[in-house]
Amino acid sequence: MKIIHASGKRKRAIARATLKAGKGMIKVNKAPLDFYEPKIARLKLREPLILAGDIVNKVDIHVNVRGGGVNSQADASRLAIAKVLVEYAKGDKLKEKYLEYDRNLLVADIRRKESSKPNCHGQARAKRQKSYR
Repeated sequence: MKIIHASGKRKRAIARATLKAGKGMIKVNKAPLDFYEPKIARLKLREPLILAGDIVNKVDIHVNVRGGGVNSQADASRLAIAKVLVEYAKGDKLKEKYLEYDRNLLVADIRRKESSKPNCHGQARAKRQKSYR
């Protein structure tokens, strides 16, 4: 079996997932998924694994994620894991299952931070306050 690579992005976070034959070990930044904190991010990462079913027990997945915040990293990793599993299980109906459950499992969310404008005091849309007295 060949090694499969996929990547996922969310805001500034970029995750790269590698899948190869194994015993069902999932690691994020060289640490097992069971020790990934916070718990809400760990649950996000488990969603594509639960939907995939028994396929997960036959493969090892290593995810390397950098940049962004905790939630952005979790979303990017989730996207990368789902893409890798769909590529591995080509014949299954896994892609349709993912799209039906949550489209963001396979399609990246392209929203980014709005750039700050001149004379806006840091925020993107804030304007200087006017006083007519």
